[in-house]
Amino acid sequence: MSDKHNPQMDIDEPVTYQIRVKGHLASHWEEWYGDITITLEEDGSTLLTGTVADQAALHGLLRKVRDLGLILLSVSLVQPGQTDDQDVGL
Repeated sequence: MSDKHNPQMDIDEPVTYQIRVKGHLASHWEEWYGDITITLEEDGSTLLTGTVADQAALHGLLRKVRDLGLILLSVSLVQPGQTDDQDVGL
């Protein structure tokens, strides 16, 4: 693991993440997740996409995933102008 800081990304600045979970979430969970977009994927997974204010907010979203008993498949950071997901590793 590197100790080098990425000057293009500050962990306390808003960034967009995609969180993929196993199964399809019912539409009524959209309100609970706030400004997060819920996309039901053809492969049977659900993609939660949204901008979070900081790492604490990201952990809050992950707590909601845990609290619903969902199986977390991936967490991806979406860089501005990025076309493909960049897995941040779990």
